[in-house]
Amino acid sequence: MTGGLIVFFILALLVLIIIAKTAIVVPQQSAYVVERLGRYSGTISAGFHVLLPFVDSIRYRHSLKETAIDIPAQVCITRDNVQVGVDGVLYLKVLNPERASYGISDYLFGITQLAQTTLRSEVGKIDLDKTFEERTNINTSVVSELDKASDAWGVKVLRYEIKNITPPHDILAAMEKQMRAEREKRAVILTSEGARDAAINTADGVKQEVIKASEARKTQQINEAEGEAAAIMAVATATAEGIRRVAEAITLSGGYEAVQLRVAEQYVHQFGELAKKSNTLVLPANVADVGSMIALAMKAISRDEGRPEASGMPRGIR
Repeated sequence: MTGGLIVFFILALLVLIIIAKTAIVVPQQSAYVVERLGRYSGTISAGFHVLLPFVDSIRYRHSLKETAIDIPAQVCITRDNVQVGVDGVLYLKVLNPERASYGISDYLFGITQLAQTTLRSEVGKIDLDKTFEERTNINTSVVSELDKASDAWGVKVLRYEIKNITPPHDILAAMEKQMRAEREKRAVILTSEGARDAAINTADGVKQEVIKASEARKTQQINEAEGEAAAIMAVATATAEGIRRVAEAITLSGGYEAVQLRVAEQYVHQFGELAKKSNTLVLPANVADVGSMIALAMKAISRDEGRPEASGMPRGIR
């Protein structure tokens, strides 16, 4: 009885061991490569699987998640023979577990070494000053070269990113001096351009002011000339109108006598004003002969040759 229990427990333990070895639970986003008697049998994905005891075995376990690999820093020589330290990070993903298992012994090591050699080659094509500007192009070139080689390994290289580019200290000092000089140069250029623009704006302002002032003077002179012309025309028109009316009035009845009277009044008035202004006078031979003076004045405006006159005296003054 006791011997039977021992045998039972041994058999039960053996069954548990066999079940533990043959019943496999694959996690999500994982793939296991199964070999049967040393040959590739298949790839099992996430879930519960039962293998044949003592025949099937799990040889490789792969994660199907995107994996980030740190690429160690290495010394690269640029096209202008400057040594720089460059490191980066590589992102990849296993697409074919069978190729990743049998296509290469260690795909992580192979991709890391290939990334370093490709990076050295790409950095050697450009100058030091361009390495910082061409990071995107360098990353793209590295990914393109790695993707060609890793396709046979069942691995997809998604992207590569350069983390740091470290030139030597003396090169860094020289670059800082160059950048400082470039900034000072830009500052001087901007200052000179600002002064030039200010001078141009000032000159334009003065020019516009002179033009506006000259246009204002021109307009003023034109307006004044037009005003003076209008005033002259108004005076001339009024004078002509007055003369015309005087002429019309002379032709009327009694008009000629009125003119004679007006001339006599003006003669007497002006003669009196002359006597007031000066103590010494030069008088005509016959001062009292007002009629002769009137006749002389009226002779200039007389148009009727047949008007009766006696002894040079107008009719109305006798």
